Amino acid sequence: MATHVITGAGSGIGAAVARRLHARGDALVLHARDAGRAKELAAQFPGSATLVGDLSDPDKLSWAFGHQSLPDQVDSLLHVAGVVDLGPVGDLTPKSWRHQLNVNLIAPAELTRLFLPQLRATRGHVVFVNSGAGLSASPAWSAYAASKHGLKALADSLRGEEHANGVRVTSVYPGRTASAMQAKVHQQEGKEYVPSRFIDPESVATTILMAIDLPRDAEVNDLTVRPGQ
Repeated sequence: MATHVITGAGSGIGAAVARRLHARGDALVLHARDAGRAKELAAQFPGSATLVGDLSDPDKLSWAFGHQSLPDQVDSLLHVAGVVDLGPVGDLTPKSWRHQLNVNLIAPAELTRLFLPQLRATRGHVVFVNSGAGLSASPAWSAYAASKHGLKALADSLRGEEHANGVRVTSVYPGRTASAMQAKVHQQEGKEYVPSRFIDPESVATTILMAIDLPRDAEVNDLTVRPGQ
């Protein structure tokens, strides 16, 4: 039985991935920002373990995990959680920059560091759910895009560093996906949100499962997913 550590399993792409893995009987370790959220995830995915830590404060993740039971086996680490706060450079505050960089970039780096021993032991897989903004930046997206450009750099460096240890690293770049985050983006943009116009999270989940289920003779490095209509 494979064991997967997942961030962002409460909604959107993360929830779709967790449902698929849970349905096929894999073991899940679901990250939650606090004890209340952990209880909700445990009820949503019976039999799964939870791990509590605040991604917006990555300096404290090691301390938080040190007071919990970490899995001995980790076959994949799936970084799906993310935050977005749009605004022109002239309006964005350092607080907004730090929050997006912490959650979208520094916390994934720290989680990866903490789970690397288990991933090396299993020749496991790290998946970074990035964004189209990780490849190009549009007006009002500077802080979010910077965090996602940084996430690409993290993945590329990690891939080269861990190749000899058998750890596979995949970046997935979804286009706009129907999710709570997309609803927030539309609210910030002052636009009507129509979920049917965007990628279904289940479709992105399919691409992630394809990457982690790929036989060991191959590795998906970068995967771009765009709306089909």
